[in-house]
Amino acid sequence: MKILVFDFGGGTLDVTIMEMGGGVFEVMSTSGDTKLGGTDMDLAIIDYAKEEFRKKEGVDLSSDKKAMERLREGCEKAKIELSGVMETDINLPYIHEKTALEVKLTRAKLDSLVTSLVERCKPSIDKALEDAKIHASDITKIVLVGGPTRMPIVKKFVGDAVGQSAESGVDPMEAVAFGAAIQAGIMAGDVESDIVLLDVTPLTLGIETLGGVREPIIERNTTIPTSKDKTFTTAADSQTAVTINVVQGERPMVADNVSLGSFNLTDIPPAPRGVPQVNVKFDIDANGIINVTAKDLGTGKDAKITIESTTKLSDEEVEKLKQDAEKHADEDKKKKESVDIKNEAESFIYTTEKLVNQDLKDKISQEQGIKVTDAVKELKEVLSQDTEQIKTKLEALKTIVNEITTELYKNATPPPGAAQQEDGAKSEEKSEPEPEPESKPSEEQSK
Repeated sequence: MKILVFDFGGGTLDVTIMEMGGGVFEVMSTSGDTKLGGTDMDLAIIDYAKEEFRKKEGVDLSSDKKAMERLREGCEKAKIELSGVMETDINLPYIHEKTALEVKLTRAKLDSLVTSLVERCKPSIDKALEDAKIHASDITKIVLVGGPTRMPIVKKFVGDAVGQSAESGVDPMEAVAFGAAIQAGIMAGDVESDIVLLDVTPLTLGIETLGGVREPIIERNTTIPTSKDKTFTTAADSQTAVTINVVQGERPMVADNVSLGSFNLTDIPPAPRGVPQVNVKFDIDANGIINVTAKDLGTGKDAKITIESTTKLSDEEVEKLKQDAEKHADEDKKKKESVDIKNEAESFIYTTEKLVNQDLKDKISQEQGIKVTDAVKELKEVLSQDTEQIKTKLEALKTIVNEITTELYKNATPPPGAAQQEDGAKSEEKSEPEPEPESKPSEEQSK
């Protein structure tokens, strides 16, 4: 059973999709808007009532703090009443000197005032479905939580967005309190329950790599507990230590994410870059505590860090990071591409210099050596330039190196006996379809 929980509170919107089965509640995805809630609806009604009073009495109440507080309370009360009736009055005596504020508000008018706010909920629903990798038709039940979900316009909107009516057996105002009480009872041991709640990671977790690029290890909305690892290498010759900077966020560059902590793995045996193998493993338990371990696969030496809180962020900050990632997607893509191409160029320079100066030193001509050296020099000179210049010079160097290695293999002399082996192979192809394995080698030798 897949359940969509639409939690529309006073200041925030949270949409969660979970799957229930066998007493296990597994969170599949979460999404929301930290700047959207019932308070925004109150403000829309306040502005309307305030403007109606200004038109009628010629008085603007905006600068009167006491009057505005009374108006806020009156508008919130009217909003709540209109969930059960079709029309109500906002009546506030002596709002300004001896003048009373009297504004009639119908449900139709309220709907027109809040329609744009309600429609802002749609992207959060769509994002939750996308992250859960399901369609709206896959949802079995809808649970509404929070005061604003009592409003007919909100109920209808959610029903239309998902394609079915919401559950009516859960009180939106009591759902959170009941859930928190049950969970607290289970944690304290006062309540016996077979229910297991599997949460998800709110943001992607990863580490910093060469050039300030974030390498993701555990993606957002991964069910916890979980364990994942990746293997990395060194960026310089004779590098004896690496720093593991653990970051959280959705953007490709480390500077745009949040660092959760860092540690060093030392005493790595000196070796050429790219040779050492460092395995980085993330373990997240059911309580959201992260253990990050870095292990040198050559020596077995390791180092680790424990991060008590997986987020260190409020719900509002988490949503802001998600929204920033979407807002700067194109810009971030260009930044990462620039760093990636530079890293690729530096790595290819290192490999080429090693190839020419060591591996193929006596196997290529002086002319070829000079040609490669000049191309490497040209590539080094543009490493601080724009991406296209680096790409051009990198491709030029790759072409030269490919020409040299292709010629090298063409001129390679086959080892002694290779021709005979080839003839033998041809004879085998012409022999009977199913020869006896023991007799065939002797037959070939006799030939």
